[in-house]
Amino acid sequence: MTTNWTRRQFLTSTVVGVTAWPAARALAWAKVPQMAPLFKISLAQWSLHRELQSKRLDHLDFAKTAKQDFGIEAIEYVNSFFKDKARDAAYLKEMNTRAAGEGVTQHLIMCDGEGQLGDPDTARRVVAVENHRKWVEAARTLGCVTIRVNAASAGSFDEQQKLAADGLRRLTEIGASMDINIVVENHGGLSSNGQWLAGVMKMVGHPRCGTLPDFGNFYEYDKYQGVADLMPFAMAVSAKTHDFDAVGNDTNKDYRRLMKTVLDAGFRSWVGIEYEGSKIPEREGIARTKQLLERVRDEFARTRGDVLHD
Repeated sequence: MTTNWTRRQFLTSTVVGVTAWPAARALAWAKVPQMAPLFKISLAQWSLHRELQSKRLDHLDFAKTAKQDFGIEAIEYVNSFFKDKARDAAYLKEMNTRAAGEGVTQHLIMCDGEGQLGDPDTARRVVAVENHRKWVEAARTLGCVTIRVNAASAGSFDEQQKLAADGLRRLTEIGASMDINIVVENHGGLSSNGQWLAGVMKMVGHPRCGTLPDFGNFYEYDKYQGVADLMPFAMAVSAKTHDFDAVGNDTNKDYRRLMKTVLDAGFRSWVGIEYEGSKIPEREGIARTKQLLERVRDEFARTRGDVLHD
């Protein structure tokens, strides 16, 4: 049935509708659960290590590159690219300024070359712990929540666990005093044995000490078992890639299986892209890794029906 409206009726209904619409929209949005991604995607600086080492990319431009070239809003630094700047207040301030200007979160610092935290010699182990202090301080200045360290040691399986746990506990207490997490990556030696590293975490037994499972660094240890071993302690995740097939999947890792393990552990934070291949340019590798992670994330979001809130 057609209703014949007068001009006055039409104008009155239109004004009322326009006036009420913003309030109605606000009410509607308030009632609809806001979807958050199942996990967030960050960019590990090592993905661009060739550009950085050749000086084609300046460290200070990393935040800009992540945001403007890849649409990524969180970054993971590698200390070797600003090795002598850990206590350079002006340089760290500039890093903060540039990241803030791009709206980029400075998530963590990966720390190498500061000594063995599980050194069998107590004096050298203590020195290694103290060598990391400056990176804890830098992380606090940059607004990072975490530094990634290594758990290198020497000796038997059990001896190395005890030594690494001792060094990590000492460093974690320093980190805790500054609200900084200390995480260990499976990064060679026994740390690439998921059972060993999980045992170290249990020995440390501190809420500020955790793991950073790297999908590609398990070597002789099964990668799927390794990720499962480390996820109960994970505070960050490294999505490593080397090569891709014709449809964009990693050629030697089942990303759906790996990310299912990550999500089943309740992890909902940053998953860092770390492209380390050589068959395609670094930037293309980063883009393909991001596409893979987004595709897997979308697939899980459709099948799991998760509604998450930031």
